[in-house]
Amino acid sequence: MTFATRSTSFSAAPDGGLPPDEVIFGSSIAGEAVRLSADMAATTQVPVLLQGQSGTGKEVLARYIHSRSSWGNGSFVKVNCPAIPGTLLESELFGYQKGAFTGAYSSKPGRVELAHKGTLFLDEIAEIDPALQSKLLQLIQDGQFCRIGASEDRHVEVRIVCATNRQLEKEIKAGTFRQDLFYRINVLTIELPTLQQRRSDIPLLVDFLLDRHGKTLNRPVKPLSVQAMRSLQMYEWPGNIRELETVIKRYVLSGSEAVIRKSVENGDSDEQVAEILSGGQTNLKIITRQAAKQVERKLILKTLELHRWNRRLAARALGISYAALLYKLREAGVPPRATRRPKTEASSPFDLGGRNTSSDPKF
Repeated sequence: MTFATRSTSFSAAPDGGLPPDEVIFGSSIAGEAVRLSADMAATTQVPVLLQGQSGTGKEVLARYIHSRSSWGNGSFVKVNCPAIPGTLLESELFGYQKGAFTGAYSSKPGRVELAHKGTLFLDEIAEIDPALQSKLLQLIQDGQFCRIGASEDRHVEVRIVCATNRQLEKEIKAGTFRQDLFYRINVLTIELPTLQQRRSDIPLLVDFLLDRHGKTLNRPVKPLSVQAMRSLQMYEWPGNIRELETVIKRYVLSGSEAVIRKSVENGDSDEQVAEILSGGQTNLKIITRQAAKQVERKLILKTLELHRWNRRLAARALGISYAALLYKLREAGVPPRATRRPKTEASSPFDLGGRNTSSDPKF
């Protein structure tokens, strides 16, 4: 699987590609440092550890390193460690032999074998069970592994790229991550900057995302106003580039800058505290409880709005029972009936999930 470097899409198709280099790295000093480290990593086959907050583009960078390595024509195999239960992760990684357990009617290669002469990307490696970490250590040390139910070791040539949003040194002290494995995977460590650290790149990222989602969603795209762009650059972006992509997708679908203004509003917490304190409350437990209630009420109302005030769909989206939603609505003082969705710009039927397929290279 090869990845072109000048595509305008995160396509998961075999002929798909990465964003342009200037979009991946930007023009900031922090981005340039990442580029230099990534280019150096691509010239070797040593393990690479990508550290950074969620949404900073760790998978995109892993694919960039793979595409420029000597094994760039090989497979890029991603393993989303938190998404696979610990009991299944071993068989997903290393495969199994026929008859190894109930239901193993045929032998199956694991993702390690599928990544032979390519790159194995372990996303959120800190989530791997300590018992399985020892087998991963053996793979990194000598390229040897054993399928479940097999009696002989197999050998593969594969480059390991790991990613985490945790501080692994703290996980080692807590006893949840092996120190020897840490030393093996961080031969070369790259720290990805947050979007706050590369605010100057936001206009470039916005232009790319507008073009991308305008094409994939088949919608005409209007350039953002100066005021909207300024608000994007002033926002803190706790979800980093992934959050920015979601906001841009909302804008493309709705065609209204109102969704941008609502997405980047950042004064709710201070206003809630001021409102509570104005009532004479200073007990921390009381303040926290009241603040949580206010946040819960806003979340419920927003979810109802997104689902056209269909309470059963909203309850399902919130992960609570229909009866629990009715109770919370009564508790929040919201009428259980007569709540048709208001005809406002904010009620446009656009997807707030921003979900991509699991095979897409995501920020």
